[in-house]
Amino acid sequence: MLFSQRKKLKGTLLYLFVLCSAQHSAQPETRQVNGIVGTFFYFPERVLNSGSLLYGDLGNIAQVHPGKQSNTNLEKRFKNRLHWNNVTGVFTLSDLQIDDSGVYTVENTDEGKTKHTFQLTVYYVLSKPQVTVHDNISCSVVCSVENGREVTLSWYKGVEILNQTSSPDHNITLSIPLKVDEQNRDSYRCEATNPVSKETAVVPHSCIKSDPFKVTDGDERTRDCLIIAIICVLVASGLVGLAMYLKKRRNGHSHADSPEREQDDVQYAEITHIKPAENQEERTGIQGPESLRDNPNVTVYYTLQLHHMPASEDVDTA
Repeated sequence: MLFSQRKKLKGTLLYLFVLCSAQHSAQPETRQVNGIVGTFFYFPERVLNSGSLLYGDLGNIAQVHPGKQSNTNLEKRFKNRLHWNNVTGVFTLSDLQIDDSGVYTVENTDEGKTKHTFQLTVYYVLSKPQVTVHDNISCSVVCSVENGREVTLSWYKGVEILNQTSSPDHNITLSIPLKVDEQNRDSYRCEATNPVSKETAVVPHSCIKSDPFKVTDGDERTRDCLIIAIICVLVASGLVGLAMYLKKRRNGHSHADSPEREQDDVQYAEITHIKPAENQEERTGIQGPESLRDNPNVTVYYTLQLHHMPASEDVDTA
């Protein structure tokens, strides 16, 4: 008797397990779908003849009846935004808002009763993140973007994630600072993402002029070329100056050795005529100035010679 009771209990437990499994499998699978503020969303299940669209705790928000006009204005908040296409049998929700997010169920009663559940989440399209230079000396930048539902802000270098942030507070601005290696500035990017959009910003060009004392390879080559050019100019100027100096000095020596210079060195003495005594004229036979004036053929040189000759004879006789 105890054995039969145990067998009956096992049968009851097995029946309950099968029943629970059947009920669980009958539950419709919820599909995750996304929408964008201001756009349309098409529920991807059709109701051709009869059925309804349900939303969360509100229940029916649209009704389709066989042979009758559908009613899609059952709920005020969806008025003039919810539509049903009698050709395609698809429900459409237009001008999506953030608070339109929730669980929607398309119930089809055309042949039997089927349900299809959708978890709709509505997102804003992200604005482009802004990258500003925080410190020109160290090339430090800050990337920022307006926060929203499931927004993530990240810094990348190539495919590598350097830093990332997010916040459940949708009323703040997300921001991440970063010190950039300006030699590889183009490899950095700031990226803002959510499930429906992605926006990217790059490091501004002003950051490449961050450190006035930092010399890059190109600047160093330019500096070397400039130094060489200055040295060449100085050497050429020195050679030209030396050539001009030597030429001037050579011209000075030539001027000193010229006949004009020799004539400048000649000194002239003034000749004084002394009137000889009367007996001297008779003794020496040299004519006086008056006689010279009377005789134009007698030169000064001849008169001096005559004066010198008697003096020589006097010396010899002595």
